[in-house]
Amino acid sequence: MEQSLRVKVNGQAVKREVPPRLTLADFLRDRLRLTGTHLGCEHGVCGACTVLLDGDAVRACLLLAVQADGREVTTVEGMGEPGRLTPLQRAFLEHGAFQCGFCTPGFLATGEALLRSGRRLSRAELPDLLAGNLCRCTGYGPIVDAILEAAGSR
Repeated sequence: MEQSLRVKVNGQAVKREVPPRLTLADFLRDRLRLTGTHLGCEHGVCGACTVLLDGDAVRACLLLAVQADGREVTTVEGMGEPGRLTPLQRAFLEHGAFQCGFCTPGFLATGEALLRSGRRLSRAELPDLLAGNLCRCTGYGPIVDAILEAAGSR
C-alpha cells in the first residue's frame, strides 16, 4: 500500500504516492529524475548520495522517502542556478576539486551543510568532517582547498 508524500525538492512542492520502503535516493533518481544524487555503496559509507534535508547533510540511500514528508530536500540540481554557480561550486571548479565527478554532488552537499553551519573550518579538521564522503581521484586536497575558499568568501 502506497503512502502520500509531500516534500519540497529544490524549492518545488512535490506530492506523490510512494511505497513505504522506497529510499529517498531512489525517489529522487527514479521518480523525480534528479540523477545528480548518485548511488555508490547503498550502505551510507561512500557519501555519493548525500543531499540536504532541512539544511543538514544526510545519506539519501539510508532514508526512506516517507521520512522526508513535510520537509525540504536540496539536491545538487538545486544548488545555484543555471549560469550562476554558488561560491562553493565556483571554488570546486577553480581548484579542480573533481576528476571523474562521481563523488562531487555528495561533497557539494556536505560542504554546503558545513558552510551553512557557521562554524569556523580549519584545514586540520576538514578531513575528519569530510570522512563520510569517499573520493578515489583527487586525494582530497583540492576539495579541502575549495571548501576553505568558499568559507572565506562568506
